[in-house]
Formats: sequence, structure tokens, C-alpha cells
Amino acid sequence: MSEGTAVAVPSRPTTYTRESRSHEGSAWPLQRGVHALHTVFLFRLSPKVAKNPRFLTNDSNAYLIEFYALFMPALDVFRTYVRALAMPKKTRTHAANLLSVLSMLETQTQQKLAGEQHIANRLVSLDELDARPIKKGKAHPSCEFGTTIQMTFNRQGFLITTENFIGQPNDKTLYSGTLQLFTARMERAPDHVVTDLGFRSRQNFKNTPETIGSVFLGRSDDVEAEQRDFCRSARSATEGFIAVAKHLRGFGRSLYRGLQGDRIWTLVCQTAYNLKKLVQLYRQERLTEESLVKLGLLVG
Repeated sequence: MSEGTAVAVPSRPTTYTRESRSHEGSAWPLQRGVHALHTVFLFRLSPKVAKNPRFLTNDSNAYLIEFYALFMPALDVFRTYVRALAMPKKTRTHAANLLSVLSMLETQTQQKLAGEQHIANRLVSLDELDARPIKKGKAHPSCEFGTTIQMTFNRQGFLITTENFIGQPNDKTLYSGTLQLFTARMERAPDHVVTDLGFRSRQNFKNTPETIGSVFLGRSDDVEAEQRDFCRSARSATEGFIAVAKHLRGFGRSLYRGLQGDRIWTLVCQTAYNLKKLVQLYRQERLTEESLVKLGLLVG
């Protein structure tokens, strides 16, 4: 088994425009309030804010104070619209859910202004409530926003399992579950397990079934000398599989919303990835006769 992690970054919210019309007795003010709050929220996240000389002060919360001063009156107006306007049940439910999210944003902004550094389930988008800041130690981008994907491959490069998570769970805690999922999908334990150092722990070595021939968790001395070249090669190949999945097979950006949408997108991309891999190996005549018979491409 080989592994890898990719970030599904949601699309940026679109820009809203206003229309000139009579709004008496309609739900338009509610929609206008939502649009205004989106604009204010994007202001909070915009990279331009950090570069604006107005906010280059010793007070790192200067831009947040400005945001809060704009946000609170807008939120009060939105609350008034939700309570006062006559609207269909579906619209009212949507408005109530959005008000709950905005109230959470209000609370989190107050926590940030109070000096709290680590806020649980911090909102980063009104459209992507499951998105979280993801830091992978890269120079650029230093931080991405979205959900995370855990992937496993076999040695031929087929994408065997995918798992979607909110936030950035510790790799060490994922090892056992991922190995079990791989084994169940293949209906047999792998001959070798190859991961990077992020999965390395004594507990994970203990949790690996003894029937697995070699366990390479990021260090060459994990396996016998005669197996080291194979494991290093498998690890290097997996990095290539991950790169193809992210940049050529759609895993770099989910076009659906929420964790459920990201899961659907992941399964669609996994199917496309494996079909492409199947065609590639078939053209290179690298599929065994047994595999071709099982796929119905060859009469046994």
C-alpha cells in the first residue's frame, strides 16, 4: 500500500451585483443583506487587506476591528429582515441556517479580538462551511483552504481507496483505518506497506498484521537491505501518482460544495483516474491475461 494526501480547495465565491427595482413586500432586502455580508466577509479574508498601508500597524487586529465595525450593523439588519419578512418556508429555513452561521462568525470574531489564537471549527467561508485552513509546510501557498483527502495506491498505480476529512487529521491516527480499508477493498492484505514519515509510530508498527511482508514507514532501515530499493522506488512512484491525481485528474479543486459534495467529487475523479490508468496499461500491454479475462477484454 502506498499513500498520499491532497487538498480539495473550493472555488472562490462569485461577485454579487445589485439590481434596480421596487422591493416593497418582497424578499429582496433579505438577499441584499446576504450579499452585503458576503462582501464584508470576503473583505476579512482578502490578501489585499494585509498589504493595505491602512492596516500595516503594530496592531495585528486592526483590519479585524474594521471588519467587525462593518459586520455588526449588517448582521443586525439581517436579523431584522429574517424576523420581519414574510417568506416561503424553504427560504425562511435557509435564512435561519445562514443567521446561525453568521452568529457563529460573530462569536469567533469576538474571540479573535479577545486574543484567542486557536479557535475550534473556525469559519473561513460562508459557502464552504466544512472548509478549514490547511498548512502542509510548503513555501507557496503557505496555507490553503478546503478539506483533505487520504489516498492509497497499488504498485501499478491504481487508486484503491479515498477518504475525505474535515481539517487536517494527524497521519499517525489514520494509518490503521486506511490499512483496513485497503485490505477490505482488495479482499487481501498487501504484500508491502509503504508510507512517508508522517505515518511513522511504534503503535502503527504494532498494528500492522504480521502477514504483511515488509513495512516501510519512511525510513530505509525499516526493511531488510534487499527490499530497500523496491520500497524507495514505490515511495517515489507514489509521489508521481499523487501529482497526476492532483494536477491532471481533478483532485486539486472540488467543484461541489461541502464535505458531502467533496466526497462525490472524489469518487467521480477516482473513477476517471482508474479508467485512464486502465487504458494506459492496456495500450502498453502491461495487463496480465488473467486481468483481461476478468475485465471481459479477453475470452478465456
